[in-house]
Amino acid sequence: MTRLTTEQAKKMLSDCSPDKSFWVNNGPVMRNLNELSNVLKGLNEDQFCHHVNKEKSDFSKWVGEVIGDETLAKTLQKAKTKSAAITKINQRLETLRKAAAK
Repeated sequence: MTRLTTEQAKKMLSDCSPDKSFWVNNGPVMRNLNELSNVLKGLNEDQFCHHVNKEKSDFSKWVGEVIGDETLAKTLQKAKTKSAAITKINQRLETLRKAAAK
């Protein structure tokens, strides 16, 4: 596992460009990991399952391709429940914030 640089962590914590924002099905738009964590808490089960099911893991894909956090993307790929996803995101946010503060 490679160590995060301060610059990498700051980039992963920052907003993505508006055209790369994540549009939740019948819900809000997210531009960063903090918003992802907060928005997930308010999603109903149908909204969550629209994005995370046997065929796809939209949050994982967005985190990997847009945010650039392959570590979190792989973790989210395995998270099949909303609470598991929120826990993993919050743990990663803590790690990123510590790395960005160095």
